[in-house]
Amino acid sequence: MKRQITLIGNRFLNFVNYIGGTTMLFIRTVGWVAVPPIKKDHILAQMKKIGVDSLPIVFLTSLFTGIVLALQSAYQMQKLQAEMYIASLVALSMTRELGPVLTALVVAGRVGASITAELGTMRVTEQIDALETLATNPIKYLVVPRFLALLLMLPVLTIYADIIGIMGGYIVGVGRLGVSSAMYMRMTWEPLVYKDLFSGLIKAVCFAVIICIVACYEGMNAEAGAEGVGKSTTLAVVTSFILIITADCLITAIFYFAFQVR
Repeated sequence: MKRQITLIGNRFLNFVNYIGGTTMLFIRTVGWVAVPPIKKDHILAQMKKIGVDSLPIVFLTSLFTGIVLALQSAYQMQKLQAEMYIASLVALSMTRELGPVLTALVVAGRVGASITAELGTMRVTEQIDALETLATNPIKYLVVPRFLALLLMLPVLTIYADIIGIMGGYIVGVGRLGVSSAMYMRMTWEPLVYKDLFSGLIKAVCFAVIICIVACYEGMNAEAGAEGVGKSTTLAVVTSFILIITADCLITAIFYFAFQVR
């Protein structure tokens, strides 16, 4: 019994320490964002890595999601003679929920793991310690460019995913179900309001913060050795996935009950 209580207590303390560490990293990162100079070259390099290099996988994920969503909804809509409403269903589902969430999960798996592995390798090879010795703040030099790049590129990728997902639904609706192109486009844009896109972009910004802070924290606190870097990378991806789903649920509830997003 005593051993179990000790185990629970240690896990609770580790959890509190993790929350405190990531919160402090976030606060320090935001503080260093406002401190000049801003390394534009570093930010642009990270934007290319995070945004441009992620376009193909986001394209495939969003396209097939839109196609599958349209096909699955068509089964029931055809019974009701309401195939035209598939366009509205796909558009609202992609902009509100599937676009930001799937994009964030893809970026967390691809970019978050890369960030953790890079910083973890720098930690175990003492490169981060060398930066501190040279009076260079590691957060300013390593975390801030990735933080700003994710904040800028994840909303852009989310809009891109929304468009591609709607295009996937268009392929099914027009090519397979016989809905006219003009009707499909009209039923796509009429139900959409600014709140739908705005809620998805708010989610994307929150997910960007989660991915960056978790990945950088795990990387900068990686244990020595290849096993330690691998463990930190795995933990960063898993933690990011859990926090993204949790944050999505929380933000959706806030918008539904407080702002009454349609």
